[in-house]
Amino acid sequence: MAIECPLWKRVQSFTGPIPRARHGHRAAAIRELIVVFGGGNEGISEELHVYNTVSRQWFLPAVRGDIPPGCAAHGFACEGTRILVFGGMVEFGKYSNSLYELQASRWLWKKLKPRPPKNALPPCPRLGHSFSLHANKCYLFGGLANDSEDPNGNVPRYLGDFYELELQSQSGVKGWNIPETKGGGPCPRESHTCVVYGGGAGSSPKLYVFGGMCGQRLADLWQLDFETMTWSLPQTTGACPLQRSLHSSNVIGNQMYVFGGWVPAEDSDGKTNALGPEWICTNSMAILNLDTMAWSNLNPEDLQQTGWALQAVGVDEERSSRWPKARAGHCAVTIGTRLYVWSGRDGYRKNWNYQVCCKDLWYLETEKPSAPAAVFLVKSTINMLHVAWRPLPAAECYLLQLQPVTPSLALPTSAPPPSMGQEVEHLQELVQSESETARDTGTADSTSLQERLVAEGVVGECREDICSTEELKRGDTDVCAAESVSAVNGQPIDPVRHGSAQEQNEVSQQEQDCPSQQPESCEDPTWFDVGIFKTLFSEITHYYLPSDGVASTIANRNSHDSEWKMPGTHSFEGCEKQELASGVSYRFRVAGLNSCGQGDFSPVSEFKTCQLGFPGAPSAVKITKASDTVHITWEPPTSPSGKILEYSMYLAVRKTKGSSTEKPGDLGFIRIYRGTKTSCTVSSTHLSNAHIDCSARPAVVFRIAAKNEQGYGPATQIRWLQDASKLKSSVSQPDSGFTEAEPSVTND
Repeated sequence: MAIECPLWKRVQSFTGPIPRARHGHRAAAIRELIVVFGGGNEGISEELHVYNTVSRQWFLPAVRGDIPPGCAAHGFACEGTRILVFGGMVEFGKYSNSLYELQASRWLWKKLKPRPPKNALPPCPRLGHSFSLHANKCYLFGGLANDSEDPNGNVPRYLGDFYELELQSQSGVKGWNIPETKGGGPCPRESHTCVVYGGGAGSSPKLYVFGGMCGQRLADLWQLDFETMTWSLPQTTGACPLQRSLHSSNVIGNQMYVFGGWVPAEDSDGKTNALGPEWICTNSMAILNLDTMAWSNLNPEDLQQTGWALQAVGVDEERSSRWPKARAGHCAVTIGTRLYVWSGRDGYRKNWNYQVCCKDLWYLETEKPSAPAAVFLVKSTINMLHVAWRPLPAAECYLLQLQPVTPSLALPTSAPPPSMGQEVEHLQELVQSESETARDTGTADSTSLQERLVAEGVVGECREDICSTEELKRGDTDVCAAESVSAVNGQPIDPVRHGSAQEQNEVSQQEQDCPSQQPESCEDPTWFDVGIFKTLFSEITHYYLPSDGVASTIANRNSHDSEWKMPGTHSFEGCEKQELASGVSYRFRVAGLNSCGQGDFSPVSEFKTCQLGFPGAPSAVKITKASDTVHITWEPPTSPSGKILEYSMYLAVRKTKGSSTEKPGDLGFIRIYRGTKTSCTVSSTHLSNAHIDCSARPAVVFRIAAKNEQGYGPATQIRWLQDASKLKSSVSQPDSGFTEAEPSVTND
C-alpha cells in the first residue's frame, strides 16, 4: 500500500561514464539495473548505458552481435533478461520498423525477422509508438509514420493500428499478428503511454493507453481487457490530468504514475486553453488507482503545503532539489517500489540549435522498504562477527540489530552446523561504489566489501555485468567468497548424522535442526542496535546499550507519521558500547530505511563467535566444472591456531528420494572427502545424488571444515548456483551446465 504522499529524492552522487543528457530515449529494468538506449540531442545516441541502482554506478557494457543503429522514440520492452527494440527514428525524417533483441546476460544483440501477419502487412516504419509486454506477447499500438517520398521531406501520418508479437521462450520471436478486438479502440496517436496491469483479486489483466498527440494533445484513457479483447473507456473519479504527450506512465502495485510531458499553458486568469498554441512542459504527477479507477494529482506546491518535502530533505535546500524540473521525452522505470526518472527535454529552452535537456536522476519513494532476507555470516572470530545482507531496491540505509542468546534460550547444539546462511547475491549487488561506501555509524569501517575480499584473495575483481551463463559453461574456474560457520562446540561433525567416509552414499534419516530463520514470537527478549549502514555488510565488534533504558533508539520511533526523519550518527550519541564475547551466540535481524520510514525486519538469524584454540574457516574457495565432475580447492584458515590435522568436505543430499518439496532443515549431508589436501574432486555419482536447494536461487550445497588438535572449527558453506531454466521438475540432479558458485554460511 503506497503512502499518501510519495517523496521525490535526487541522486546526488554516482560514478562511472555518465551518459549525456537527451530526450526520446527509452529505459528498462533488469533486477537492480536500469538499461538506457537511444534518444539524443546533439545527434542520436548509439551507446547502451546501464545504471546500477545499488552501487550507484553507470557503466558501458561491451555489447556485441548485430548492434542496432541509434534510434529515438522507439519501442522498448523487457522480458526477464532480454530486451526487444522496435522501430524509432534513426535520422531526421527516416523511421525504422526493424526489430532487435538484446540478451543482457551476455550483452548480445541480435536482429530478428518475425514472420508477417496472415493476409496483412507487417508494421510500417514509425516513431512515438507504444510497445508493451504481457505474458509471451508484445503489443504494438500507434505511432507516427512519414509518408513523404522525398527522403528529405516529412509528411506525418498518425497511426492507430494494433499488432501483437508472439515471443519464443528465452530468445527469438514467432511472428506478427493483428488480434481481433471489440469496442472500437483509441484513435490514432503518437507520444502516448501504454501500461499493463495484472488486475486485482478476481479481475482480468488489462492494458491502458493514456494521452498522446493527434494534431492536438489528448487526455483520454482507454482500457483493453485481455480476456475479452474488448476496448472501453473506463469511468474514473477525481480530477483527470491535463491532456499531454511525451509523458511517462508506470505501474507500481495497483497505481499508475503519470509524470511530466507537454501540457496546455494557463492563461493569465488561471484557465487552460487547450486549443491555443501555448504548451509547456510540466513536472506534475497524476496517480490512478487501477482498482478503484480514482485519479489524484500531485505537484510541487501541493507537496510543499503538506510539509512532506520539507521534512524529507530539509528546509534549507533549494526548491529544485525537492522535486524534478519540468520535462518531456524523459525515461521512467520502476525498480521495486521506486520510480526512477532520468533526463528529458526542458521545455522550449534551446542552446543554439539544440534543446536543453535535464541532466539529473531522480527517484520517487512510494513505500517503506519491504522485509529483507535473513542476515548471513561472512566470517566469525573470537570477538567479531562479519555479517552481510541482501540489498533492497527501496532502502537508503539499513538498521541492524542483535540479541545475545542466553544459555537458557540457546538452541540445541548436538546437530551438525545447521543451514543458517542466505544465498549471496551477485557480487555487484553487494559492493557499493567507493563514493557511496558510507561509514558505519557504529563501527569504524571504511573499506568496501569488494576491496576486502579481493585483498584477502577471496574473490576476483567484480564485473559490472549480469552473470553470463555461456561464459561459465566453458568450465572456467569460478571464484567463491569464503564464509564461516561455527562448528558444534568445536567437535568433529557427527558421522552418524552426516555419513562417514565409508558411508558416503548413505543419507542420514535423522532430523536436522535448522534455526536459520527463527520465529520472533518464541520469546520477547531485548534487541540492541548495532548501527545504521549504507553498506550491505558490517564487521561487528560491539553493539549499543541505550542510556534511556529503551532497548532500541531507532526501531521504537513511529515511522508512520509525518515526524519521521532519517536516523544518522547522532542517533547513538550517549549510548554505551558493549563488546562481543567469545563462544556466545547472537541473533540478528535487519530492516531497510528510507524517507517513508522503516520497513519490517528480516527473519532472525543466529551466529556464534569462535572459541579460543579452534581453527578458522577455510577460505578462497574455487570451483572448476569439468565434463561430469567438479573440482574444489581452498586455502587453509588464516588463523589455524595450531597444526591443521585434516579437512572434511560434505555434500547436501535429499533424505527422501523422489521428493521435491523438502525444506532446507530436512537435508542430510554425506562426507565426500576427508584428508590433509586442500582440494578434492566431486564425482558424477555424488553429484547425481545432490539435493538442489531451492530455498533461494537453486543451488547445490557443500561444506568444508578444518580440524586441529582442539577439534573442528567453523565450516565454510558454498552454494553452487544452478540454471533454474534447465532444472528438471523433480529438481533431483544438478544442472550439467555450470552457472555460478556462490557461498552462504552455516552456524550452530
